[in-house]
Amino acid sequence: MQNSFEQALSDLFEWCRARNFAGDDPFDALNSRIFQATPFARSDTPRLVWTQLIKRSPVNLRRLALVPAQTNAKGIALFALAALANYRRLKTIESENEARDLLDNLIGLRISSYSGAAWGYNFDWQSRHFFAPRGTPMIVPTAFAARALLQAADTLQEQRYLDIARSSCEFILHDLRRTVEKDDELCFSYSPIDNTCVFNASLLAAETLASVGAITGETEFCDFAVRAGRYVVKRQRGDGAWMYGAAANQAWVDNFHTAYVLQSLSLITKTCGAADARLFGEALQRGYKFWRERFFLADGWPKYYDDALYPADTHSGAAAIVTLLELRAVDNEALPLAQEVANWLLNNMRDSRGFFYYQRNRLYTVRAPFMRWSQAWTAYALARLLEEGGL
Repeated sequence: MQNSFEQALSDLFEWCRARNFAGDDPFDALNSRIFQATPFARSDTPRLVWTQLIKRSPVNLRRLALVPAQTNAKGIALFALAALANYRRLKTIESENEARDLLDNLIGLRISSYSGAAWGYNFDWQSRHFFAPRGTPMIVPTAFAARALLQAADTLQEQRYLDIARSSCEFILHDLRRTVEKDDELCFSYSPIDNTCVFNASLLAAETLASVGAITGETEFCDFAVRAGRYVVKRQRGDGAWMYGAAANQAWVDNFHTAYVLQSLSLITKTCGAADARLFGEALQRGYKFWRERFFLADGWPKYYDDALYPADTHSGAAAIVTLLELRAVDNEALPLAQEVANWLLNNMRDSRGFFYYQRNRLYTVRAPFMRWSQAWTAYALARLLEEGGL
């Protein structure tokens, strides 16, 4: 089995390298030169409708809509994490060079006009709650960039990677809004321009602070991380689930955002949560139990939502593999499930040319090869699974 998964990872990297790790994204529709030439480009509802239309189409309409293939900072961070895992496993000069090249690319994409290093998306983004112009710094790509840089500092033993990751903490503390702030809890916003309370986003900010603080010894970073952890833990549902966010129209529960919460909460507990170890530990156990029981079928099929079979989503499966590996201490059966999910992805979502499809729906499969959403996450997941000896 290991050889087949090594080949799948090799083929995937080769396919992505040939395109310089640039491609389409589920949310890049507003880059359409046709749409931008219309008056609708200046209105929230048309922007949201256009984004969803292009995203959900069973046929990739981006070339017709003149949406260019581009590099995405979060995607590059995920590829860098995959390359670092490859280097730790293979110890070859080729794997080291690839990791360094991707890290240099990532550093070159940072936004430097804020208090510290930050990263954003390569497209205008219209959500249900706010509009973020292209290049607005966002905590999700920033947190994954920091994760890659921190792993690079440890793996490659270079201080400059740690320095840039440390700088991102200044962005988190001085530029992100704190949409809730009390003595014992807080919630970080998604960006410097919104006031949303999105649970996984706030915890990704906290994860970054906790990870950096554990290395630099800056205990105040842990104080912020633990307060953010308390905010999310206290809003866990009775059945163990977390909704996407605190607003009434953010009440859905999905696979990969739950996985993000579990990963970040686990890391905060390990590095900073001594005083709240019981509170965080119990929440983690209940959240993991809900996620494990409600999001996976017996053959490894990764459901997108807890209450629906479709769509099956490559991103959900790949993020689940990474989460299962990180939470093996919580569940002795996590590794076998990670193997089953990986096997399901290769058998059901992989194209013969080496890339992975977006989603499988009841009546059709969306075969669009989204670079960040599907390829980068699957590369990260397979590289980590190979590193852990799980294939």
